[in-house]
Amino acid sequence: MTSTPPPSRPSSLDPEIAARLKRGTDGLVPAIAQQYDTGEVLMLGWMDDEALHRTLTTGRCTYWSRSRQEYWVKGDTSGHFQHVKSVALDCDADTVLVQVDQVGAACHTGARTCFDADVLVDVVLKGADSGVPARDQ
Repeated sequence: MTSTPPPSRPSSLDPEIAARLKRGTDGLVPAIAQQYDTGEVLMLGWMDDEALHRTLTTGRCTYWSRSRQEYWVKGDTSGHFQHVKSVALDCDADTVLVQVDQVGAACHTGARTCFDADVLVDVVLKGADSGVPARDQ
């Protein structure tokens, strides 16, 4: 990972924050959107320095579209806004967690989240009664 944004997308992000970010070679970090009051994971998007700057300064989630190569503000076309409540970096500074108040669907399919339609495995803990996770048994 690199610590400098791509030169093609200049940013007004606070240099102290920018210096902490660990980005992919494309200059992006994954950004997880989570409902602030329930903890529900809503979606994953991508941010570069400028998208993070816009998110922090406008209070609305701004992402970088890898397919369209442009910024997009959640809700501008769908009406399904993400109002930012808090923004945090993970322990490695390579992922952003944005806690939001989601208005409407978070997923482009119209679903509340991007993670409820294709559950691969429902995990049932063997040791649920004992308080010991199944992997430790």
